[in-house]
Amino acid sequence: MNFLEELQWRGLIHDQTPGIASELAEGMKLGYIGFDPTAPSMTIGNYVQIMLLTFFQKSGHKPVILMGGATGRIGDPSGKDQERTLKSYEELDSNLAHQQRQLAQFLNFKDGENKAVIVNNLDFYKDMNVLDFLRDVGKNLTINYMMSKDSVKNRIERGLSFTEFSYQLLQGYDFAKLYKDIGCTIEMGGSDQFGNITAGIEMTRKLHSAKVFAVTTPLLTKSDGSKFGKSEGGNIWLDPKLTSPFKFYQFWINANDSDLPKYYRYFSLRTKEDILALEREHKEDPQTLKRLLAEELTVRIHSQEDYDSVLKVTQLLFNRKASKEQLEGLAEMDLAVISEEIPSFNLAKADLESGMNIVDLLSEKTTILSSKSEARRAIKGNAIAVNKEKVTVDTLQMTKQHLLHDRYIMVENGKKNKFMIVLT
Repeated sequence: MNFLEELQWRGLIHDQTPGIASELAEGMKLGYIGFDPTAPSMTIGNYVQIMLLTFFQKSGHKPVILMGGATGRIGDPSGKDQERTLKSYEELDSNLAHQQRQLAQFLNFKDGENKAVIVNNLDFYKDMNVLDFLRDVGKNLTINYMMSKDSVKNRIERGLSFTEFSYQLLQGYDFAKLYKDIGCTIEMGGSDQFGNITAGIEMTRKLHSAKVFAVTTPLLTKSDGSKFGKSEGGNIWLDPKLTSPFKFYQFWINANDSDLPKYYRYFSLRTKEDILALEREHKEDPQTLKRLLAEELTVRIHSQEDYDSVLKVTQLLFNRKASKEQLEGLAEMDLAVISEEIPSFNLAKADLESGMNIVDLLSEKTTILSSKSEARRAIKGNAIAVNKEKVTVDTLQMTKQHLLHDRYIMVENGKKNKFMIVLT
């Protein structure tokens, strides 16, 4: 594919510097994106940039991932209203190692002339003292030039430390260093990084009398103007321990219909022809488009096994005809996911040793029902089910035999109210 044409139809170009098309037409080029390890995991917002690198590699070019082992210790002021809280070196190193493992899932690091490479910019600075930095790096950009950047102008009234003010020097030098060491001529990133990126273009010109190039993507927002990559519960992480595959899948299923064209172009690896054909076919059925995108992304970012698990959990939670056999067929991790999605109560194992009356479980050990009398009425009205079996008598004794995977019991009150009992 032609890289710029691919980005253009996908709506992924915000800015590009003159001459980049000619540069890319000359053959395989090296292009990089920087990732600062200030968070414990990549997010779906970071994945926009990972997709940029993916399209770059599929176009025959060589992706370079620059891990911000150094810049992460400073903090990028771009897009921030106030000074960042600095992370400890130990936390940053742990984050960086985890993010590298995540990146290994999404790009080809093993085969071909254009296999991706990872560079850590801490290697650029760890042996450089402050005088060398001021002479060799700081001398190349004027205060006026640095003050003209939006990342500085937007913060100067609120307060900006010299530490964050100097961030663009580091990012600028990164580009010059990558050009000198490995011949990298293109930097990519979000539109909020354009000021830092052009600082790198200027730095490379000053230090090496060379011309390098840039392309940036729009900042992705939802149709209501809110920040993309966040749900009501916070960030959508790529780490399944921070955002379960079920919640990840549901993020796409619950997307606004008007956001779908943008999401398909940013995140699907389907071709232009396939995406346009899907949109025509399901023009009146956006839910099918959501399911197809949710499937594609859940399988790619997590796994086929995780996607299969998500479907089982979804079926149990949202299909009123789900059976006892379906519940009993769930893996322990599926039940753990369900316990996070519906109201859950902890129960001590000792409570089931000699058995527990169902009425006590419903009204005293949990708050599923507010009183014993209400619990008895619900049982008499055929409203209570334990593990998908109707409870017909209020003398039922709950024992360890009711446990799923020796830990879980699902209780339902009516058709809509589901609860999970979790033994501790």
